[in-house]
Amino acid sequence: MMHAMSHSLVTTIQDLGRIGYQKFGVNVSGAMDPWALRAANLLVGNPENTGAVEITVIGPDVTFEEDTLLAITGANLSPTVNGVPVPMYRPVALKAGTVLSFGRPQLGVRAYLAISGGFDVPKVMGSQSTYPRAGIGGFEGRPIRSGDTVPTGKPTELGEKLLKKLLTKDKPVAWTDWFAGRLYMYESALKEPIRYTEGLQYQLFTERSKQLLDEGHFIVTTNSDRIGYRLQGPKLGLTEQVEMISEMCALGTIQVPPEGYPIVLMADHQSCAGYPEIGQVALVDIGKVAQKGPKDMISFKKISREEAEDEYIFMEQKMREIREAISFLASRR
Repeated sequence: MMHAMSHSLVTTIQDLGRIGYQKFGVNVSGAMDPWALRAANLLVGNPENTGAVEITVIGPDVTFEEDTLLAITGANLSPTVNGVPVPMYRPVALKAGTVLSFGRPQLGVRAYLAISGGFDVPKVMGSQSTYPRAGIGGFEGRPIRSGDTVPTGKPTELGEKLLKKLLTKDKPVAWTDWFAGRLYMYESALKEPIRYTEGLQYQLFTERSKQLLDEGHFIVTTNSDRIGYRLQGPKLGLTEQVEMISEMCALGTIQVPPEGYPIVLMADHQSCAGYPEIGQVALVDIGKVAQKGPKDMISFKKISREEAEDEYIFMEQKMREIREAISFLASRR
């Protein structure tokens, strides 16, 4: 069992989403930063699609009834145990009853807390992902609040092995001497332009708008959430007004409403969109977008679909290398 002992901003259970139901109007949902979620699960021996806790900006204090192997990835929200900083992107063994706390955000806005064995909450349409607007998935279909007790699963074989290896009687917390690398969670990497490919209506936008998307700087507004990031910056426009019929959209679609300020669709996006689509964020960069918070700056860079595919394949290769390395390192005596 995991006990939430304090309030947080938005803390939910997410996996990789509710796949295959958009044709019925059901949102995919899932982790805003899927790469970070997958890495967290690999570090504790879970299948990559196991539900984990997504923590946004302000995290809760939590404790577990049993000795627990966990990993924290994504944003650095200053995790500590008894005032001692807990390292990220590596397996961490926590003794039962020890309080894990989160503090001030240092880099990024969304952290992922995975535990070996995952959380014992029901799947809805094949997913544990929380979608609060519909009240489905996760813990009672809502964010985790202070006083909640969330059931946890049985640790995996790797989890049991690392718990025995790391925990000693006199230490409330311990971690491995190796870590998985932080993927793109570096300040320099998060400042790089977000790569995108041409959207379905790219050719309908003025040449000036295309230039502004590539050369301009946009700010994430406070009116942004898991459905979409509303951006403030240069206005984008069409060569002429068109009557749009709602059509497909996807994670990372960049649509432009009549006022001219782009919206990047995120994990809880709707199944259809009625605004012209100027671009599509490359899947490899979705995690970077998810780590942006209100008032953060975003810039864009257009790439070809072939380049986007190559970058996606390269990231998948990195994930495979992490999986193989963890299996090898965890097997050492």
